[in-house]
Amino acid sequence: MTADGADDRREERARLVDRLRRQGRVDDERVLDAIAAVPRHEFVPEGRRDAAYHDTPLPIGAGQTISAPHMVAVMADLLELRPGDEVLEIGTGCGYHAAVTAELVGAESVYSVEYHDELATEARDRLADLGYEGVSVRAGDGREGWPDHAPYDRAYLTCATAELPDAVVEQVRPGGYVLAPVGTGRQTLVRARRRADGTLEREDHGAVRFVEMQ
Repeated sequence: MTADGADDRREERARLVDRLRRQGRVDDERVLDAIAAVPRHEFVPEGRRDAAYHDTPLPIGAGQTISAPHMVAVMADLLELRPGDEVLEIGTGCGYHAAVTAELVGAESVYSVEYHDELATEARDRLADLGYEGVSVRAGDGREGWPDHAPYDRAYLTCATAELPDAVVEQVRPGGYVLAPVGTGRQTLVRARRRADGTLEREDHGAVRFVEMQ
């Protein structure tokens, strides 16, 4: 998939991807291709677009941020996303992370829940305008996941949570991954594989800083 308007500022995206590649934190070249394909500036408020391809989070309104590109790439790499994987995202925000995920699995396989009604509506419209109309977005409490489309192969949170939400974990099929920043104050990026008996095999992947879940 290539988003409509993706040629705009292509060189800036190429330089960003080159920086991410040199960092050596992403093993899957497909993830870098996805970052290169998504026009991040279209997801950033107009007054912030000069910084759209800086590797930094930016405010998007409602007290929320668009994640730094390196963090989106690292999370996609840890999830080991493959075409056709059914993916649940908690925290749509502006829709950028969902678009990167859609590049990797297909837009029709991405289901995203956003707490703020206005952000959900704006993200849904923006994704559709950019060619990701297959991504499903709804407003709601992310702690409840989106049971209508479960089970998922992968689930991830773009906001920090004190613990992995039970409902989200339960909506992931055995063998699937849940990835989230976990902690209040200090946060750690946690990847958990759901075992057949419903328990979790957890791995820590370093300190992170995300907006806390609402």
